[in-house]
Amino acid sequence: MRQVTCINGNWGFHTEVEADVEQIVNLPHTWNNIDGQDGGGDYLRCTSIYTKTLENLQVKEDEELWIEFEGVNDSCEVYFNEILLGKHQGGYSTFRFELTPYLKEKNELRVAVRNVPDDKIYPQSADFTFYGGIYRDVNLIKVSKNHFALDYYGGKGVYSDVLVEGNKGRVITKVYRKGEEGEVFFTLQNQAGDVVAVAKEGEEIVVENPHLWNARKDPYLYTLTAEIAKGDGSERVVYDNLSYEIGFRSFRVDPKRGFILNGEEYPLRGVSRHQDKLGKGNALSRADHEEDMDIMMDLGVTTIRLAHYQHNQYVYQLCDEKGMVVWSEIPYISRHMDVADDNATQQMKELIVQTYNNPSIICRCLSNEITMKKAGKDRLAFHKKLNAMIKEMDPYRLTVTAGFAAIGAFNKLNGICDLFSYNFYFGWYVPGTILNNIRLGFYHTVFPKRCLGLSEYGAEAMTNLHAEHPKRFDNTEEYQAIYHEKMLKIIEKRPYLWATHVWNMFDFGADARNQGGDPGKNHKGLVTFDRKIKKDAYYIYRCYWNKEPMLHVCGSRFVNRTGSKTLVKVYSNQKEVSLYVNGELFKTLQGDKVFKFKVPLKGDMTVTAKANGMEESIQIKKVAQKDPSYSSNAGNSYSWEKKKATKK
Repeated sequence: MRQVTCINGNWGFHTEVEADVEQIVNLPHTWNNIDGQDGGGDYLRCTSIYTKTLENLQVKEDEELWIEFEGVNDSCEVYFNEILLGKHQGGYSTFRFELTPYLKEKNELRVAVRNVPDDKIYPQSADFTFYGGIYRDVNLIKVSKNHFALDYYGGKGVYSDVLVEGNKGRVITKVYRKGEEGEVFFTLQNQAGDVVAVAKEGEEIVVENPHLWNARKDPYLYTLTAEIAKGDGSERVVYDNLSYEIGFRSFRVDPKRGFILNGEEYPLRGVSRHQDKLGKGNALSRADHEEDMDIMMDLGVTTIRLAHYQHNQYVYQLCDEKGMVVWSEIPYISRHMDVADDNATQQMKELIVQTYNNPSIICRCLSNEITMKKAGKDRLAFHKKLNAMIKEMDPYRLTVTAGFAAIGAFNKLNGICDLFSYNFYFGWYVPGTILNNIRLGFYHTVFPKRCLGLSEYGAEAMTNLHAEHPKRFDNTEEYQAIYHEKMLKIIEKRPYLWATHVWNMFDFGADARNQGGDPGKNHKGLVTFDRKIKKDAYYIYRCYWNKEPMLHVCGSRFVNRTGSKTLVKVYSNQKEVSLYVNGELFKTLQGDKVFKFKVPLKGDMTVTAKANGMEESIQIKKVAQKDPSYSSNAGNSYSWEKKKATKK
């Protein structure tokens, strides 16, 4: 029977820059958790060495032992007892090597990890930090010599197409295995643990009137168990088994009505998410992933764009369980590199195979903003080739590209995939938020039969910067909130948008940036990098997307204010809000989500909003001069595309 043992503890570590400085670290680990977030674009990109001694690895004659790496960024060589087991290029997917032929009583494992620029590996040009390290779990897997394949693109070895046709659910399985002993058996159980179907390899599993996976409304999952076994009763021998969750659902996208789930319109309104955190880099724990999911659930999102690469498999599992509809992608981003076609193909195959069974995933994204840099005809040809490969490997999901704002509506790249989405930042990088409306409307008018989405949009905000009269590029919390108020109105008027994704759910590491006096980060998140503060813009989305009664008074961090009057803005999904100043009723307004009160500014004030039994207060203080800490003269340098971290 299969045994999986995590070996995250007590690894030796040193960089080649400081080869004589040996540390003991626990995985997940990155050497860029600090310098990859402090600005300057000079974080350490080098080769680093991880070592571990493994003793008492007992393996029987009819068993094999494998080592599994869930994520190493971005390339590595794995040595076991000084023998090169193999190499892996690509920092976001699982890969494995067999240890059995090289086992000794005492074994030395050495992993040489690189995040050095290499034009043969994606990504090399992108607006985020490429953290180096073994930043996900490492496991030992002991299996019988008759087992589900461990070397097929890092997948499970068992793959299921789960289809819904009328009142019938169908599960079509495909198996990759090693060894010839035994047969493959499948058992399907519902959430109560009842067996609803059994089958052998080659037989289709059929379920009458299956309970559908209906996203956040009802993310119902079945458990499919696969076994390699022979014999019956007391003589039954099970060589290998594994279980995973599946969901019965049907979906399509209509160019006028948007996303259709199980025959009903289901608007996909959500966020994009990066996999890093302040002080941790990308070396996240399960608790970190769960915290992120809880925050997104609270916001009320129905879809997550897991950008710009393959995320931890546990995140896809959480999406299945919570009912999130997922956009998945590889880091084929910003700049097409002819010499890296094979690497993009490999990373896409790994993404497909490793996440094939996750019902939350509805699309595969080929590329993001790939027209940012000039490229020859190979770029278009490669997109066609990659799209065809995806359709062959994963025929029941859709394909999509995320287009750079500057890409013209008539560019041939836009029409290759089933879906197309734009990354628009009108109102931030260029003036005129209304241009988002115009460009989306133009594309939909010219191509009414294409399915159009909005894959990125956002504005920078730091929670210490504030302005009574906010403007573009001031990085204030107030400007970001106004920007998103406008964007939500634009989106609400366009139900044909198949999906929309805010950039970004959380602030994230981008070491070449220097904005608002806090270098090394992209501050477009609705929540701060440490997950401690939900910015005001967070609450306007919660107001639109979370149906629970809510009330939020903006400006709680904008305490010191000047002038005779000040704007107090309240977000609520109630129809009426009353504002009290120092306990006295100031005014009651009726409205829709955004309530604006112009309040006389006098001394120290406690301002309280009330609506339908809810209340929230903030403190405001009148001062003679503008608080200098509320503005920054640090400038707005976001020239990541012109810089490379080159320290080696």
